[in-house]
Amino acid sequence: MTNTRIPKQWMRRGAAAVALAAVLGGIAAPAALAVPTVASQGAAQRGSLLSVTPAGTLDRAGVAAYLSDLGMDAGTVRHGITAYRLTYATVDPQGRPTTATGLLVLPQGGPRRLDLVSDTHGTTAHRDDAPSGGAGYNRLTPYLHASAGRAVAAPDYLGLGGGPGPHPYVDTASSVTASLDMLRAARTAGDRLGRTITRDVYATGFSQGGQVAMALGRGLSRPGSGFRLRALAPMAGPYDLSGSEIPGITDGRVAPRSAVFYLSYFLTAQNRLHPLYKDPAEAFRAPYAQAVESLFDGNHREEDIVGALPATPQELLTPEWYENVRAPRGELRTVLEANDGACDWKPAVPVRLYTGAADTDVPIANSRACAADLARHGVRAKIVDQGPDADHFATAMRSAPQVSRWFDSVGRGR
Repeated sequence: MTNTRIPKQWMRRGAAAVALAAVLGGIAAPAALAVPTVASQGAAQRGSLLSVTPAGTLDRAGVAAYLSDLGMDAGTVRHGITAYRLTYATVDPQGRPTTATGLLVLPQGGPRRLDLVSDTHGTTAHRDDAPSGGAGYNRLTPYLHASAGRAVAAPDYLGLGGGPGPHPYVDTASSVTASLDMLRAARTAGDRLGRTITRDVYATGFSQGGQVAMALGRGLSRPGSGFRLRALAPMAGPYDLSGSEIPGITDGRVAPRSAVFYLSYFLTAQNRLHPLYKDPAEAFRAPYAQAVESLFDGNHREEDIVGALPATPQELLTPEWYENVRAPRGELRTVLEANDGACDWKPAVPVRLYTGAADTDVPIANSRACAADLARHGVRAKIVDQGPDADHFATAMRSAPQVSRWFDSVGRGR
């Protein structure tokens, strides 16, 4: 196994997780709430709230310090926050009943009626790093948006947080159903907690969550969703798997270590849903073939996964599968096409696409392709490029406060 030093972006991600864990370790949880659990979860309607568990609270100064300590602009902080883990009914990729969890964050004080932010998180391998788990960095933007005065629903997705089974990584359809059902559960929880959450939704998300946010926006815009989409502000999403993200893995636009991590996660997760390979040895070289699937069981940290895998896609994949990634064919091509198209529709709300020119995890070409898709439907989306020095995580840190301010302006102009 090649012993290559973990790149800076992974080290920064790990450092943020450590800092967040330290902050959250000092948060006092409110008294337990008397919220009943549905006895027969399999019979529960999609979006039904099954339980609410207090997950922490910070006053206004605490939120500002937390954001600032992690390098984020705290200028939009107007309130303290209180967080809750929700467990709710949803469906799995096959449409069968299951459960999922997510984080609901409410501002302390402010109006009793609150608009709702859907904040979908980026790639996470360990289940406790999902927003409701509290062990990772995925509470950063939910706390930011709630402290600005809106309710925030941050789904964990299937198989992360307290949800059963493995996570179906980049299965767009199930990410959307889990996110939409989280919004429904959030409104019910708000009522029980004494806050009315409106049907107006502002959708944002980062990385994997940026792609989910665009696809969720489409779902929210369909008749019968029960919600009113107000604005779309995804950040650094892999909207164009076939034309930008996967080609970037073999042409050098995606950093090799990141490419290895994303490819391994994607192929192993998708193979549970589609017949990509019968044996891991068909796709992965030895000695990685015997361990790669178990690395993505929801119980391994990202730094451990990266350390157990090689430095480049060529070292990871068999020659046949490296060629298949370079020029997708067969079932892989079908899977990629099925998870593309997040931007291939006509939003009736303003759209801003936040990105960074130095992003070597999700190249800026993804946002340009998304804007082109929207333009073909007559929608002009503004691309907000955070600059030539903005890598993947710098894009998120710079963009999120700008998104919060933009949501303020959209809300004022309703």
